[in-house]
Amino acid sequence: MIDKLKELYNKFKEIELKLQSSEVLNDMQQYIKLSKDYKDLEPIAKAYIEYDSILKGIDEAKDLINSNDIELKTIAKEELSDLEEKKSKIEEEIKIMLLPNDPQDTKNAIVEIRGGTGGDEASIFAGDLFRMYSRYAEQKGWKLEIVNYTEGTLGGFKEIIFNVIGSNAYGTLKFESGVHRVQRIPLTESQGRVHTSAASVVVFPEADEFDVKIDEKDIKKEIFCASGHGGQSVNTTYSAVRLTHIPSGISVSCQDERSQTQNLEKAYILLRSRIFQLEYQKYLDNISHQRKTMVSTGDRSAKIRTYNYPQNRVTDHRIGLTLYNLTEIMEGNLDEIIDALRIAENAEKLKAETE
Repeated sequence: MIDKLKELYNKFKEIELKLQSSEVLNDMQQYIKLSKDYKDLEPIAKAYIEYDSILKGIDEAKDLINSNDIELKTIAKEELSDLEEKKSKIEEEIKIMLLPNDPQDTKNAIVEIRGGTGGDEASIFAGDLFRMYSRYAEQKGWKLEIVNYTEGTLGGFKEIIFNVIGSNAYGTLKFESGVHRVQRIPLTESQGRVHTSAASVVVFPEADEFDVKIDEKDIKKEIFCASGHGGQSVNTTYSAVRLTHIPSGISVSCQDERSQTQNLEKAYILLRSRIFQLEYQKYLDNISHQRKTMVSTGDRSAKIRTYNYPQNRVTDHRIGLTLYNLTEIMEGNLDEIIDALRIAENAEKLKAETE
C-alpha cells in the first residue's frame, strides 16, 4: 500500500511542477485537465505525508524503547501505542482513497424528475422531491439552475430538469437515480385513504466540450415562445430553444431563461450530457454486472426508496436502511442516507478488489 501511495504522491508533485510551466499555462485544455488531476490527488498526497510521518514516528519510538533510560522508555511506549492506533485508522482511510473512483464523480450533475404512476399526486410528489434537492443543494453551497419544466395540473411538476453546479455534485447525487415512491393521503382524497404514487429521478454527469464534440451541421435548431402553466405563453419573445442531434435523434429543450442566448447555452450543455450519457451508461452497466451492485447503477427503473408520511418513515431498499425522520429528509437533510449509500458502495468496491 505504501508503494502505491508514494507513487501517487510523486505523480502529484510532478503535476504541481507542470502546472507552473509556461507550456501548460499556454495550453488551456491541458491546464484544465492537469488542474483537475491535481485536485483529485491532493487528499492522497496529504494522507501520504501524514502516514509517512506516523511510520517515522513509530520507528523512532521503537528505538527509544531499547534505550537504558526508564522514563524515556515509558514515554516511548505510550507514544508507540498512540501512533499504532493512528496508523490503523489512517490505513483504513487510505484503503478507501485508493479504491478506483468513477472519473465523473467530480462533475456537475444534471437531474431529471418525472411524475410517474399516481396522476396529479405524482406531479405534486415530483415537486416535493425538487424542493428536497433544492434545499440539499443550498446546504452544500451548490448552485441550482432550472433547464426545463412542465407544471402539473394541481401543482408540482410532470417533469423538471435542472443542473446542480458544485464540487462533487454528481458523485453525491448519483445515488438518487431510480424510482421514488410516496405513501400518503392525497389532497384530492376525500375518504382519507393512503395512496401510493411514484416519481422517477435520473442523475447523470454534466459533459463539457472536452467530453463530447458536436458538429454544428448535425444540429437542428428551433426557436419558440416559452410556455407556462396550461400552455400559455409566458413571454412574447422567441426565447425558448429546442436542439435535435440528428445522428442520435436526441432532442432537448430549454425555456427557463428570458434570453435566447442563455437558453441556447443551457440546451447545448444538456444535449452534450445526454449524448455522453449513452456511453457512460455502458460503463455503469458493466460495473453493475461486475459487482452486482444495487447502490449506484443509474437504473431509472429500479425502485430505490419509499417515503411513508403516516409513519414519518423513509426506507432505502438498496441497503435496507429505514429512518423515522421523513420531515427532516424532505427539508433536504439527505446526508445520513447518502453517507450510508457511499459506505455500502465502498464496501462493494473493497470486496471486488479482494476477490
